[in-house]
Amino acid sequence: MAIQVSVCGPRNCTEEDRRNAREIGRLLATRGAVVICGGYTGVMAEVAAGAATAGGTVVGILSRADREGANPDLTITIPTGVGEARNNIIVNSGDAVVVIGGSWGTLSELALAKRRGGVPVVQLGGWQILDADRQPLLGIEHAATPAEALERTGLWS
Repeated sequence: MAIQVSVCGPRNCTEEDRRNAREIGRLLATRGAVVICGGYTGVMAEVAAGAATAGGTVVGILSRADREGANPDLTITIPTGVGEARNNIIVNSGDAVVVIGGSWGTLSELALAKRRGGVPVVQLGGWQILDADRQPLLGIEHAATPAEALERTGLWS
């Protein structure tokens, strides 16, 4: 069975987030991994485009009950009709979760991934979460590059 990696990130993202997402998608496809994402614009569209250029498989877990607005680089679309609750489906579908950039929806995906437990969660850019002592929250791997993000998942060691 192929490795599945959930990639989460905002629809309104920075250019750096776009570049990172596209490269993550490309790298995942070259490793034979299936990319799971939210299926719309921003980071989701870039990770799908990157994987598509390398012949990869991309599954879009859509919030709507139809395919309206789904990005064209998806291989498979799953319209859920459950709105933002689809974030839980996205993070539960991956053998690892990579979070790129930051937004409230992305933060919810990061939290759901950590609550799930048992899978690596890697953050590339975005918000830094601090504990009550203003120290970085334990259990989230941080990466500076797309290649390092995949390395930190531990899936290919």
